[in-house]
This record gives sequence, structure tokens and C-alpha cells, in this order.
Amino acid sequence: MLGVGSSAGTPVIGCRCATCMSDNPRNKRTRCSSLLTLANGKNILIDTGPDLRQQALRESVDHIDAVLYTHTHADHLHGIDDMRAFCQRQRQQIPLYGKPDAMAHIVSKFGYAIREPSDFWDLPILSVNPVVDTFNLFDVDVVPIPILHGRLEMYGYRIGKLAYLTDASAIPASSLDLLHDLDVLLLDCLRYTPHYTHFCLEQSLEQAALIGAKQTYLIHMTHEMEYEAVTKMLPPSVQVGYDGLRMEIAGA
Repeated sequence: MLGVGSSAGTPVIGCRCATCMSDNPRNKRTRCSSLLTLANGKNILIDTGPDLRQQALRESVDHIDAVLYTHTHADHLHGIDDMRAFCQRQRQQIPLYGKPDAMAHIVSKFGYAIREPSDFWDLPILSVNPVVDTFNLFDVDVVPIPILHGRLEMYGYRIGKLAYLTDASAIPASSLDLLHDLDVLLLDCLRYTPHYTHFCLEQSLEQAALIGAKQTYLIHMTHEMEYEAVTKMLPPSVQVGYDGLRMEIAGA
């Protein structure tokens, strides 16, 4: 997990609440993103948040082979320019995958980065690849999971026994059918009280029980969610995610 924070991150600028002032490193949250390293060594990044550079340096990420976009809100997209470092190192174009409307938005907003390789590597060299169904990436199947973020239709993703569902306020029944038999679920959990575009803690726990993954980790949390306090409220099958958490998942 590169980051498990909400759009403001934690600590929040100017805030002196208990979570923001905490010495517990698990209360230090950069913007939400994760990295999946496959058995063949390929690195698949989920979202390019504004803290991508910091996250890559912290976790010694030296290559990215593809990016999956859940949606294009600023806290999940606006680190896209930092992809230039990986393009320069690798001397290759890096493919981006996501909903057709998300790919169109990236082209309109960051068109300078959508380009074919040449001898000039001072800009990101990226390609957009709209997806509407399961696709194969580096010999693994990637399953887009349609979810709702308020009124916005966006994607979560399933790869093998892992599913990643950030910024969710509802999971359609047809999408729940795609989430059986998970070992690990990374699940949106913004705060304690309800929010119209995100699951709150009670809703996240309800969805975790419904999906029934062997282990669920809460992500995309605000500074209201103090690590130790929330941990004490959870069943054994649910844990609070934190920046830098690593896990090995068979079949992912």
C-alpha cells in the first residue's frame, strides 16, 4: 500500500487533532494508491496520486510497467507527471488502463503526456487504453469492478485473489458477483459518519461481511480515523491499512 489517505492526506495542513499530531507512523497517510508486483516482476500501479514521487522514493519503487486508474479525481490522478521518471529510466512508453471516460479525461487534461516514444524523454511517454471488461496484462487477468462514487461510475479492480475498491459509496449486485473467493480486499472507509460519496466505517464493515474476503484492509481514510482507536473496533477479519504495508498474496 503506497498510500491509504483521503484527498487531504494525514496530517491535514493546519490541523492539531490527535491523529494529525500522533507519533504513530501508521497515522501518517499519503494519498490513496497501491502497487502490485507480479510473480514475473512486473509492477502494476493503481492510480497516480499527488504523492507518487514521495511514495516511490519511500518504497524504493524503481519501475512501473502499467497503471490502472480507478477514476480521475485529483487525489488519484495528479501525480501523473511523475511518471516521467519511470519512462526515462525504462526508455519505454507506459500503458494506462481505465474506463473510457477516464481515459478521455486524461487525454484532455494531460495530453502532453500521451505520446509515442522518440529520442525525447523529458516528458512522460504514456498511452491510454480504455477497458470495459476483463483484460490480460502481463499474463494475469485484470477484472474491472464497476462501483459508484456518489453519482460517478468508476472502477475497482480484481486481480486473482485481490480486489481493490477505493472511493466507493455503493457496489452494484452485478459487481458483488465478481468478488467471491477473495483472500484480500482493500476497501474504502472514509470516516465514522456517513458521506454521500464514500463508505463510512459502519458501511465498510457491512460490505466486508457481505463480500467475505479472508482479510479486509480499510483504505482512503481521513484524519478522523486514528489507527489504534479504529483497530480496537474491528473484527479479526478486518484491519486498518497503513502506508507501506506489504503482503504476499497467492495467485495474485
